[in-house]
Amino acid sequence: MNIICTSPSFAKYDRQPIKQLQDVGLKLIMLPADIGLKELEPYLADTVAMIVAFTEVNAELLAAAPQLKIVCKHGVGVDNIDLGVTREKGIYVTNVPDANKHAVADFAFSLILNCARQLPSAIEQTRTGNWPRIFASDVYGKTIGIIGLGNIGKQVALRARGFNMRVLAHDAWQDESFAKANCIEYVSIDTLTENSDFITLHTPLTPETKNLFDFARMQKMKKSSYLINVSRGGVVNEEDLFQALTQGVIKGAAADVFIQEPCNAHPLFALENFIPTAHIAGYTEGAISNIGEQCVHNIIACVIHKQKPQNIMNSL
Repeated sequence: MNIICTSPSFAKYDRQPIKQLQDVGLKLIMLPADIGLKELEPYLADTVAMIVAFTEVNAELLAAAPQLKIVCKHGVGVDNIDLGVTREKGIYVTNVPDANKHAVADFAFSLILNCARQLPSAIEQTRTGNWPRIFASDVYGKTIGIIGLGNIGKQVALRARGFNMRVLAHDAWQDESFAKANCIEYVSIDTLTENSDFITLHTPLTPETKNLFDFARMQKMKKSSYLINVSRGGVVNEEDLFQALTQGVIKGAAADVFIQEPCNAHPLFALENFIPTAHIAGYTEGAISNIGEQCVHNIIACVIHKQKPQNIMNSL
């Protein structure tokens, strides 16, 4: 029985997940992250499980994989997996919602600090022989707005409390006990947008959140505010963000995610008040190892022990 993996970071720091699969008689086949369906198809007939990062798992792929029992997202967002078709075929889809929460929260806060203090510009100017006097924005004591107070959003909130920030949150599912214990205010998205100095996005890409931050919403933000996106490309309208940044509607922004990835060129990259990174928020040794271990645990539970895996996303 074959396991296909198209996540380039699977078992990158620790080979224990590979050994666990081998110990129960499962064969792991590592394939490139950007492999197309035509090249992938010869491997699908005997595949019982897949570990994917960005591979599109759609009806066409699933039609070529008659023995497939489980698709494990090597991460959190499952917008590249057709949950409807997998449900119809009785194929489990799982993710790992909390394994990289600290890594992503750390990264989100690092983008906040980099934006506020204009560190990329300061570093570049200093390296080229200048001695810049950059007058930047404060973070301590400011207001942060968190869209999506889930596993990652909560960790961002805890870090913000360490900076004595007022924490506003917007989420369809409210954890009132956590909010009360950590002085977090649940508010409407308009209230959050209008009152936050920093807005950080931690929501999945769904029909409801697509273009959630378009030009009209950015116009409601403070002109001195910053927008941080480490969730999914598409939650922010990239053309509208370019317009907002060039027109001074908001002061700055950062994104670790883009609509098209890999993103080798983009008009936003030319702007000094925009910080781009290459979807690396969750890439730390600890986070990657934890994600791999949980994916393998789910595969073994499903394929070998005929048990339900954890964190099922498509409600079979």
